[in-house]
Amino acid sequence: MFAVIKTGGKQFRVAANDKITVAKIEGNPGDTVAFGNVLLLTDGDKTTLDTKALSEITVAAEIVEQARGEKVIAFKKRRRQNSKRKRGFRAELTVIRITDILTGGKKPEMKKGDAAAEPVAAKAKAAPKAAKAEAGEEVEQPKKAAAKKAPAKKAAKDEGSSEA
Repeated sequence: MFAVIKTGGKQFRVAANDKITVAKIEGNPGDTVAFGNVLLLTDGDKTTLDTKALSEITVAAEIVEQARGEKVIAFKKRRRQNSKRKRGFRAELTVIRITDILTGGKKPEMKKGDAAAEPVAAKAKAAPKAAKAEAGEEVEQPKKAAAKKAPAKKAAKDEGSSEA
């Protein structure tokens, strides 16, 4: 059984236990993601292209790692103009492993990886201030530094000499 999914503006042919590299998906290694945009499903001899049937199919995957692609150099030169520009670019990528292709409207069991536990704890520390703000209590705001004044202008030494 394999499916064709669309993510990041590209289409991928996937089957169970395939590893693919796609455009960046938010999440940490170990997190489960679901792809609902299935374009085609083939199960043995049976191929499904019906949009209503495909809307009930979900592809579940696990994030393996967050990575960056190879550097791409964009070099532009205008001949005889003494003008050139060199820019580099590295795409943000996510490596995922397809765990299952679910049919019949089933939804995958979404789980968070071990690395996801730390940022949640950091958010919990900031939560009391947010709770006070929602309750209408006054929240301490950080004080801004006073603006620096410009130096005073020096008075002209010979005011009388300009009249002569």
